[in-house]
Amino acid sequence: MGVGAPSGTVTFLFTDIEGSTRLFRHLGHRFVGVLDRHRELVRAAVERHDGAEVSSEGDGLFFAFAGAGAAIAAAVDAQRALLDEPWGDGAVRVRMGLHTGDATPHNGDYVALAVHQAARVREAAHGAQVVVSEATAASAGEVLPDGCSVRDLGTVALKDFEQGVRLYQVCHPALPDRFPPPRGVATPAAHPAPPVDGDMNRPGFDGDSGYWVPTPVGAACCAA
Repeated sequence: MGVGAPSGTVTFLFTDIEGSTRLFRHLGHRFVGVLDRHRELVRAAVERHDGAEVSSEGDGLFFAFAGAGAAIAAAVDAQRALLDEPWGDGAVRVRMGLHTGDATPHNGDYVALAVHQAARVREAAHGAQVVVSEATAASAGEVLPDGCSVRDLGTVALKDFEQGVRLYQVCHPALPDRFPPPRGVATPAAHPAPPVDGDMNRPGFDGDSGYWVPTPVGAACCAA
C-alpha cells in the first residue's frame, strides 16, 4: 500500500471469486491465467478511480478509497469488465462488498472495525453482485456513478456483529439485476421487485425464481 493510502473516513472494497475452488478443479492449470487476468481487470478499474490496494490473498483483493462514490464506481467498472471478458468454459463471477468507516493506515495495512465489517459485507454478496452497507450508501449520497442506483436488501445479520446491518445492492443497466437474498439472516425490505426486461436475456436468469444465478462451472456462457 502506497503513501497515498486514505485516512479518516475510508471506504473499503473486498472482492473474491465465487466458487473459486470448484473453478480451480474444473480448469486445472488454466486457473492460474484466469486468476491473473481477473486481478488485472479489477486492479485496472480501481486504479482508474484512485483506489489504493491494501492486500491480496488467494483470489481475494482488498482496496481502500477516500470517497464512497469512487469506490462504487470502481466496483461497477470492475464487474462490467469481468462480465465482458471471454472466459470460455469457466465463468468467473466475483463477489464485491463495500463498507465505510473511520480508519487510519498502520504499517501498510488498516486496523479498524470497518475493515472487518467490509469483509462481512463481501461475504453476503453473490458472484457478479456489488453490495454496500448503509454507511457506504449514505456516504455516496447523490454522488453515485452515472447509471447507478441502489436497491434496499433489508437488514442482514453479519457474522461477529451483534446488530444487523442494512445492505444495498448497486444496480446498473450493464450488470445482472436479480440475485438470491444476501447470505446471512435477512429481514427483507420488501417483496422482490419484478425483473427488468434485460434480466431475462442474461445468461443465468432463472425465470421460475426471478433471480439471476451464477453460471455453473463448465456451462456455456456469453457476455451480457
